[in-house]
Amino acid sequence: MLGPLGLFTVLLGAALPLIDFFIVNVALATIDRDLDAGTALLELVVAGYGLAYAVLLVIGGRLGDTMGRRRLFLIGMAAFGLTSLACGLAPDAWSLVGARVAQGAAAALMLPQVLATIQAATRGPRRARAMSLYGATAGLSMVTGQILGGALVAAAPMSSVFGESAGWRSVFLVNVPVAMVGLALAARAIPETRSDRPAPVDVPGTLLLALSLVTLLAPLTEGRAAGWPWWAWVSLGLFPFAVYSFFLVERRADRLGRVPLVPPGLLRLESLRRGLALVVPFSIGYGGFLFVIAVALQQGLRLGPAAAGFSLVPMALTFFAASLAGPRLVRRYGARVVTAGGLIQAVGVVVLALTVHYAWQDLGPWGLSPGIAIAGLGQGFQLPVLFRIVLSDVPPQKAGVGGGVLTTAQQAALALGVATLGTLFLALVPVLGMRDALVVTLLVQLAAVALTVGLSLRLPRTVT
Repeated sequence: MLGPLGLFTVLLGAALPLIDFFIVNVALATIDRDLDAGTALLELVVAGYGLAYAVLLVIGGRLGDTMGRRRLFLIGMAAFGLTSLACGLAPDAWSLVGARVAQGAAAALMLPQVLATIQAATRGPRRARAMSLYGATAGLSMVTGQILGGALVAAAPMSSVFGESAGWRSVFLVNVPVAMVGLALAARAIPETRSDRPAPVDVPGTLLLALSLVTLLAPLTEGRAAGWPWWAWVSLGLFPFAVYSFFLVERRADRLGRVPLVPPGLLRLESLRRGLALVVPFSIGYGGFLFVIAVALQQGLRLGPAAAGFSLVPMALTFFAASLAGPRLVRRYGARVVTAGGLIQAVGVVVLALTVHYAWQDLGPWGLSPGIAIAGLGQGFQLPVLFRIVLSDVPPQKAGVGGGVLTTAQQAALALGVATLGTLFLALVPVLGMRDALVVTLLVQLAAVALTVGLSLRLPRTVT
């Protein structure tokens, strides 16, 4: 069974990849100045990590089912520490991009083992509590990434080794001691689990899933910075064919008695299917918001990295408070907690949009606090509960695959949010100005929140 120390360790493993997806948002300006990266390479620093991470998550879950989840967790944690060191020591922009891709691949080995271990090594109320804590960790990690990034960039001392680049390098190097502690704790506290009937890797399914994600995310993240070249449009045109081919290959493998990368039987689980339908738009809005607000605060309001990061502290606090209250409310109200959370989040987004519109010239962290705090409260009532719902009916022997499907959907949606809302915002800035571009982007996010509220009414009423 997974004890308290083991649960803390796997949650640490869940936090690191999500923190590092967002920690660079407030460091991009300093990376650009130090490495003369340019817009396209800066976007690759973010997108390269996200693409490798999203593409390899499901196969990471499958490998954990086969080789042992603790073993894969240890390998992933060690690789994450080493690739973080490579990021922190990168001599130029292209080296940083390559190290970030490798870091995303390491994260994809580690993260699926977290959910799979919780599913396989806990039962009953202990599992419900662990899943709620996982959801809280996931949401807090994304916000904490930007808060921590801002603090590190601003506070890192000038050193004879790194000089002015010590700030952005510290956002990667801080992972190295954390990974070492995680390795020591994991070897001691995480039980080894694996599937009773491990399946071989589905090579055709893996390649087609990778092709589907790359043909969608690569042009959306790099297309605008590159001036929308021909390859971006060709890639987007190939996306629906890649998805359909993936569906056909997976269905055929299932009919032939093989074990596909994403078993169709999993998608027939009502709780998983309906929960994922909410996780995707929620994560698109969440990922896009965190990227856009970091750019707007630093480039529009000229806040420093620390002030931009600490502007999100109210969101982290209210998200954490809602996550703590969520399990008790779920026992009484079931999935309606998600609906209430979506409505609260919508109020927060509206308050934030009105604040930006009417008080932009004098706006600072304190002025942003009401809208950001209300939105964080609503998000905290949604994400932990959604994770519980998605995996509630997944059998333990398929825990790795189920966790991989969930984390792939979430990670791809976060990257898609950065690509779509980020691209919309940056495209509107030259036309409308920073203030109105931010307001329009917030209203688009509000539409995504409305979609999640509507879909939440279809969730199973009882949450196990």
